[in-house]
Amino acid sequence: MGAFILGTVGFLLYFVYDVNSITWKNSVLQRFFVVGSACVAISAIWALWESLSGGTAHPAVCAVFGAGSIGFLGLLIYTLFFALPFEETYLEKNQKRMAYTGGVYCLCRHPGVLWFAGAYLCFWGMTGNLSRGIYFISMILWDCLYIVLQDVWIFPATFTNYDAYKRSTPFLVPDRKSMKTFLKWNAERKRRQKVKKI
Repeated sequence: MGAFILGTVGFLLYFVYDVNSITWKNSVLQRFFVVGSACVAISAIWALWESLSGGTAHPAVCAVFGAGSIGFLGLLIYTLFFALPFEETYLEKNQKRMAYTGGVYCLCRHPGVLWFAGAYLCFWGMTGNLSRGIYFISMILWDCLYIVLQDVWIFPATFTNYDAYKRSTPFLVPDRKSMKTFLKWNAERKRRQKVKKI
């Protein structure tokens, strides 16, 4: 229960951070993304520790799901903290600017949610216990509600090109067109890197 409350607080802090970015623009509240992320991370570790101390799935199954969770967490960290300019995105006062539409953001508008859900489902799989899934599914649902808020209100008010981005890129599930856009973007990035080396 404690892990659930802490994780929920983390998402509430995300909400306040986003509302602040387009309304109050308070510099203290601008730090809530980092604090919220700490709450969500500690909550996940807490829930996973409690779940695993009560027993795990078969060791081989646990190892497979554990490897999956590491992979998804790596993608999540990359998507949120390395694919975007961190200071400009999370720490500076938001002003009207362009949404980043390259890299994994060619695939869909909220790729981090896919990796978050994948990691939490893998955490659940490691426990081998259906009843333990309430926490993990709840956090995925909070994340989905959070991105709906961003997509409907926060991002259109923050990014000047967000309406165009919505028309060109799927909300959550990559499609054939977005996959092609991603592959084209990646090929162009590699070409530019080769030119720089020359």
